[in-house]
Amino acid sequence: MKKGASVSWFSPVIMITGLVAGVLGALLVKWGNPANMGICVACFVRDIAGGIGLHSAAVVQYIRPEIIGFVLGAFLSAGFTNEFKAQGGSSPVLRFLLGALMMIGALMFLGCPLRMVLRLAGGDLNAVLGLAGFIAGIAIGVVFLKSGFVLSRAYPLARINGWVMPLAMVGLLALVMVKPGFIFFSKQGPGSQHAALLVSLGVGLLVGVLAQRSRFCFAAGVRDKILLNNSHLLVGFVLVFIAALLANVALKQFHLGFANQPVAHTSHVWNFLGLLLVGLSAVLLGGCPLRQLILTGEGNTDSGITFLGMLAGAGFAHNFLLASSPKGPTLNGQIAVIAGIIFCLIIGYANREE
Repeated sequence: MKKGASVSWFSPVIMITGLVAGVLGALLVKWGNPANMGICVACFVRDIAGGIGLHSAAVVQYIRPEIIGFVLGAFLSAGFTNEFKAQGGSSPVLRFLLGALMMIGALMFLGCPLRMVLRLAGGDLNAVLGLAGFIAGIAIGVVFLKSGFVLSRAYPLARINGWVMPLAMVGLLALVMVKPGFIFFSKQGPGSQHAALLVSLGVGLLVGVLAQRSRFCFAAGVRDKILLNNSHLLVGFVLVFIAALLANVALKQFHLGFANQPVAHTSHVWNFLGLLLVGLSAVLLGGCPLRQLILTGEGNTDSGITFLGMLAGAGFAHNFLLASSPKGPTLNGQIAVIAGIIFCLIIGYANREE
């Protein structure tokens, strides 16, 4: 499709996905998840990292069923529609590192792109700076795409390769249900706040199925609008906000302002730069954190490696004091975000095809 071509924005499955994700993002707060964090891929992966002992931050340790549901929902949907396809081998080391950097950027902001929208819908004006950074990062990534950026191609793999991560999610589900002694559960803080297990899992499965069918992706929505003037995916982005905003108002969960927002800080520069790193790394990877989970469920082992990078990045961020807190960013985190942006710029430049 040529840039500037007329594109129909109407897509029922995209619209349904956006509306459902927005409403459920608000309802999960009502049902027990942290405020303005009904759904957050980065925060929930961080909690899983703590739950399995990759970091020792006691307030963010819980194996979140929503993440399990996203992968398994996509896996079931892809299986029923014959879209499950085991493939991989595209620059695995770079994808692992970019996944880790995407997590570090998200933990600087304190949220993934989905939580950014849910924070906006809850009245958190700090997320406006995050949104600006996210768009800026994607715009930089588009410059690399236009100049020929590409990671190496993926190859078909034996089907069992695509089953590994979904089976690992089944294992995580067993752990959170059985609660063996070597798994950690927060007794206070955000990690202790969660909806009932089956409710969280059900929401994850539903969103996973819808996101798989719609190819839902926050980064791709903005990227396609900039690159192709295609608003197809961007409509879902907007509808998440509208649905969550209306639900939050109805549930009396809307609180407008910069100060005293839940699990957020007011350092505007670092909110901007944190999500700039997320947007840039997402373009280089071909999808936002949620999209990486959905692709993992479809059998894409490259996205599975990206997820493992995110998991490792979460552990690294808390072990080395890179993650922000409501008090603000750390010096270590600021250095890591700047280094991450520079790394992404180098990768974007170095992987251009002639």
